[in-house]
Amino acid sequence: MFLPAQPIYPVAGIREIEARVMPGAKPSLMERAGRAAAEDAVRLLIDRPGPILVACGPGNNGGDGFVLARHFRQAGREVVAAYADDPARMPPDAAKALADFRASGGEPVSSLPAAPAGGWALVVDALFGIGLTRPLEGRHAEWIGALNQQNAPRFALDMPSGLDTDTGRVLGIAFRATHTTTFIALKPGLLTLDGPDHAGEVSVQRLDVDAAGWLPPLGHAVRPSLFRPQLTPRARNSHKGSYGDTAILGGAPGMCGAALLAARAALWLGTGRVYAGLLDPRAPTVDVSNPELMLRPADELPEQVSALAIGPGLGRSDAAAALLARSVCLDRPLVLDADALNLLAADPALQRVLAARAAPTLLTPHPAEAGRLLASDTAAVQADRVAAALELSARLRAEVVLKGCGSVIACSDGRWYINGTGHPGMASAGMGDVLTGLLVALLAQGWPAERALIGAVHLHGAAADRLSREGIGPVGLTASEVIGTARGLLNGWLLEAQRNGG
Repeated sequence: MFLPAQPIYPVAGIREIEARVMPGAKPSLMERAGRAAAEDAVRLLIDRPGPILVACGPGNNGGDGFVLARHFRQAGREVVAAYADDPARMPPDAAKALADFRASGGEPVSSLPAAPAGGWALVVDALFGIGLTRPLEGRHAEWIGALNQQNAPRFALDMPSGLDTDTGRVLGIAFRATHTTTFIALKPGLLTLDGPDHAGEVSVQRLDVDAAGWLPPLGHAVRPSLFRPQLTPRARNSHKGSYGDTAILGGAPGMCGAALLAARAALWLGTGRVYAGLLDPRAPTVDVSNPELMLRPADELPEQVSALAIGPGLGRSDAAAALLARSVCLDRPLVLDADALNLLAADPALQRVLAARAAPTLLTPHPAEAGRLLASDTAAVQADRVAAALELSARLRAEVVLKGCGSVIACSDGRWYINGTGHPGMASAGMGDVLTGLLVALLAQGWPAERALIGAVHLHGAAADRLSREGIGPVGLTASEVIGTARGLLNGWLLEAQRNGG
């Protein structure tokens, strides 16, 4: 369970590591990559007779493909390697891989063949890997379109061709892999935006390269080991004051449900006392579902809480803006979500006050909210999610999660993380409010800001994943259903940490 977090490198980082390793590498990195990919692909071929199609490109990714094709030929499999570029222009290692494939008795074909009567056993994309920076067009785009139509496991080497390695953007058209074997380390584009829809199941083959030893990573894929130090048993000699007080501010007319969802999540995740400050003058004074919550008018909440969240159902009224301005000035860990972010985006002076805060600040924008905060737009944010999250974090001196497929967590010191839990069923009303409640609960219980953000984001998605495995979702999953499952998962992690010497 508590495996180390995997490093993530953009293309520039991978290239730097390769440049340091390659001069003394025996066997070559290309030979290692092709062999490792072939070993990974074997499991996809169980009970699948028939030929293997390998589409090879003009660069080193094509060379990886020829190494894989040679290994399968030597193992007795029928392999068709398609290659339509000029061999004289191949990089030296790739040219050698082509020559070795020919020496094994193979000969590439110059056009993509039609599928045999029984279909392909496996389709391999070795066209471009991590090297592509422009939209695919012409023959290569046609090949990818045809490969995507094949009724067989579709296997990508390093990166699905047509997928931007650093951002996860599709460059015109991209290979839709069912499985990807990536080399040396994870890349951002496999994990965020369009990456998960095109990479399928991802396996990392490190090729006997200690990436972190050559270049310390700034990015990591989120795993519970990142917040393992906080998973400690509660002392028997404790009381509700030991686990913090939190306040959720929001609940404008017609939107009280958002604030109550956040408050319920904070309560169910173990906060000692939870206040919900509601702007709606007709708001209920008791939550019948959770009477343990203390409901108050928003301007009557105690200020001496352990952590504060503002935004769920806040609205953009003058009263909401005044409440936000007052909250920013409190010396408490502060979570800003939803309309608190929209109000902040419209107030540069308040942004400067926020950036000067001494207490931790945590922001949970979706791409449209991030675009407003950056005086940009959703498309610009989505074009490079890691860069956008880091810029927002640096500007506002805050810990930021840019929500979406492969949520990006950015720290003001330049470190970043990508979370892999969660699924499309979470695209429903109230999910962000529940995340805010989970997050402020961990802050109130003393979790450091970075670990609280990583833990809440990972837990939120993991709870939805568990519900989906149990048949609750993805279609029709509600935010309320996630709360109880999140509580169960957190308690399970605590028990496992305790069993393992926590």
